[in-house]
Amino acid sequence: MEEQKKARKPIKLATKSEHAAYFMPMLESFAEHGELNEVVKNCVGKACDLLDSGIPLYPNDFKRTHEAGAVHAEYEAYSEEELENLDVEFALAGRMMSSRSFGKVIFFHVMDRTGRLQCYAEKAQLGEEVFAAFKKLDVGDIVGVNGRLFRTKTGELTLRCGNIRLLSKSFRALPDKHSGLTDTESRYRQRYVDLVMNPRAREIFRKRSRIVREFRRFMEQHGFMEVETPMMHPIAGGAAAKPFVTHHNALDIDLYMRIAPELYLKRLIVGGMERVYEINRCFRNEGIDTRHNPEFTSCEFYWAYATYEDLMDFTEQLFAHIAREVCGSTVVTYQGVELDLTPGRWARMSYHEALEKIGGHKPDFYNDADAVRAYLRSRGEKFMDGDGLGKLQSYLFDIDVEDKLVQPTFIYAYPAEISPLARRNDEDPFITDRFEFFICGCEYGNAFSELNDPVDQRLRFEAQVAAKAAGDDEACPLDNDYLRALEYAMPPTAGEGVGIDRLTMLLCDEPSIREVLLFPLLRPEA
Repeated sequence: MEEQKKARKPIKLATKSEHAAYFMPMLESFAEHGELNEVVKNCVGKACDLLDSGIPLYPNDFKRTHEAGAVHAEYEAYSEEELENLDVEFALAGRMMSSRSFGKVIFFHVMDRTGRLQCYAEKAQLGEEVFAAFKKLDVGDIVGVNGRLFRTKTGELTLRCGNIRLLSKSFRALPDKHSGLTDTESRYRQRYVDLVMNPRAREIFRKRSRIVREFRRFMEQHGFMEVETPMMHPIAGGAAAKPFVTHHNALDIDLYMRIAPELYLKRLIVGGMERVYEINRCFRNEGIDTRHNPEFTSCEFYWAYATYEDLMDFTEQLFAHIAREVCGSTVVTYQGVELDLTPGRWARMSYHEALEKIGGHKPDFYNDADAVRAYLRSRGEKFMDGDGLGKLQSYLFDIDVEDKLVQPTFIYAYPAEISPLARRNDEDPFITDRFEFFICGCEYGNAFSELNDPVDQRLRFEAQVAAKAAGDDEACPLDNDYLRALEYAMPPTAGEGVGIDRLTMLLCDEPSIREVLLFPLLRPEA
């Protein structure tokens, strides 16, 4: 690397300013990554001129009094005469998004988190020195402006600047204002630029914030207490998934980034907290596609003395509340499909009923393990030799049922073999009191009446340990401390997990999870 630096041609700038040396490390980095061009050099030249004039590039003493959105909201309806008589001095700050020069007059737009406002700079108003400094600024710079409102001949609400100050200098040109970042991966990799250029991206993440806020509000209105449980677990439990492994040096132990908070939250139920919820990150070492990211946000909540049937009603009310507050209606459109989230309109169907009515499989077929194995082979599906009938049926469900569940649908009575933490059904021990719910062929949540029998739970854990030994790397390990907690008695409880990312996709009408994650996981740049 040092030899490459020595061999590199010296960087030449048009300016002779003594400040030019300060910018050389940055310019060398630009050159090393093939990004040095005349635009960057011109920005540095202007920055040197500003410093030579005694103008700092990063001052921190500007006081903002107004934001663009509030200015438009309050004064957009004012007439030209009313604005002239308005005795208010405005101080706004934001990124300069455009600039149109007409000699001694310049129109430009300043954008902050609430929107943008047109500004008007006139040499006669600002004075020679300030106007000259302003002409050294670039689109992309962050500025502070002071002035009064007026209306242009075209009727646009505009700030006549009495002063303009540079607050933060930009050395990279923004993308074209019409096309923005056109490469999808660049949008995710450089989300900071995407948010500057793309109003849609800003709206998605504002909406996501509202979704989480309304989720919390609904939970708190129903008596649930928000808690925080560990992110690093000594045992990777709570769900069937492959964990990420890390190491704690001081204790010299391996730890697992949590795949679910379930077992810790149920310990709190044992402790008498009765209604708890947690919204936070989970981590699963799985593939990446439009519905999956290795780190994701979920809400899990647990409700003592409730059943999975109570949670069906609760889920309908929860989704309806969030949709009304965020979208204005319980009827939303996702990828061209109108969906009705109104409570009482959600379909409810048992797991085996779905295999028959939607998957087209008769009971004598889906209850015959050998027949199901032969069918799965014919469809090119992979499975393990030790998979029991319940696991085999889950493959049938995945390939022949799930993507056909368009309108909101609860599927309940899952096989016990694929539900190691759910309570067995009193009438049929092959199934559990569990449901998942689906919208547009995608699972949005999983819930069940919790297994609180410590003996049955131990047997299920042992079956999972055997499955892991046979090669199932997503099987749950045995957690002795959790079993000890159950041995102190956990009340009858129902619990549920809801994917916040997928809920955001639904209410923002976005088909890819990457659009609703500020920083989705990507391969490192070369």
